[in-house]
Amino acid sequence: MSLSIYICSLFHFELSVFAGVAAILAIQPSIYRTWKQMVDQIMANTIGATISLFFIYFFGENPVIIGFVIILVIAISIKMNLQSTIPLTLVTVLAVMSAAGSEDIYFALERFYVILIGTCTAILINLLIFPPKYKKTFVQLVETTFHNMSLLIRTAISNELTEATYQEHSKKFKSDIKKLEEQYLLFDEERAKLGKKSNQLHGREILVFRQLFKTLQEGEQLLENIEEHFFQSKKIDEDTQFFDDQLEHLIKYHEFLLLKYQGKIKENHTSFEKEDFKKSFELKLKLYLQNSDQNVRLLIVLSSIIDYSFHLNRLEKLINQLKHQ
Repeated sequence: MSLSIYICSLFHFELSVFAGVAAILAIQPSIYRTWKQMVDQIMANTIGATISLFFIYFFGENPVIIGFVIILVIAISIKMNLQSTIPLTLVTVLAVMSAAGSEDIYFALERFYVILIGTCTAILINLLIFPPKYKKTFVQLVETTFHNMSLLIRTAISNELTEATYQEHSKKFKSDIKKLEEQYLLFDEERAKLGKKSNQLHGREILVFRQLFKTLQEGEQLLENIEEHFFQSKKIDEDTQFFDDQLEHLIKYHEFLLLKYQGKIKENHTSFEKEDFKKSFELKLKLYLQNSDQNVRLLIVLSSIIDYSFHLNRLEKLINQLKHQ
């Protein structure tokens, strides 16, 4: 924003604040969307400025004309599938049409140039100087989301947290899951659109990113099933201890995998004892299946634990493949 205003001052353009507004609106979260936005914005701004100049020259400037031009520009943008450019295009229309009349046609053009300077400056900085750091941003968000989920899962069965604290962490956890999904879709879109031109993303690592996200989704589903079914089931103290132990084991396993992915675990360090976990789990599953009518709610929770465990195992395989490629 500051750079665009400075460039406008070098050319002695007035109302350079419009360049700052354009720069803010032009910033995009991914390289692909930045390229696409640059082409779309230049096209949409040119159309908006051309229509504005036409109406200024032939009809002058008044609130009714400005309102009509705004409606016309929005309709054209939607027709051309340029919806994302509408906010900045309307800034262009207002900047150009706020010129006093046809005698100030060059002043109106100057304002159009100011908008273009702001747009292009922001896009070039977004591309060349401060490109998005996908991996760093994604992994940091995964860590934050996991720590929140870890607290919720570790205390889900014991029910130690107060209701207010649980709801606070649960709300934050669900919000972070949505942010992760948006972030993953961004760089997955970029890899699909740019292919080899994108040197930040690699196919095998994309699979790991997707699985990192998937394991957190499974944790979210597990928490929902515990909340909905576990406390309404017919259980004994032994059941409570069993489920608590299984969840503690899995959350430690999940933490181990995150550390392994980040290279914080020694190469010769082995994972947790999976066989003991499987044996105790299979035994409990058989007992529940023998009385399935009474234990249907516990079976739903067990099913979620199986899903969560399956995706953790898959994550470990993908991490191992990535480390040894």
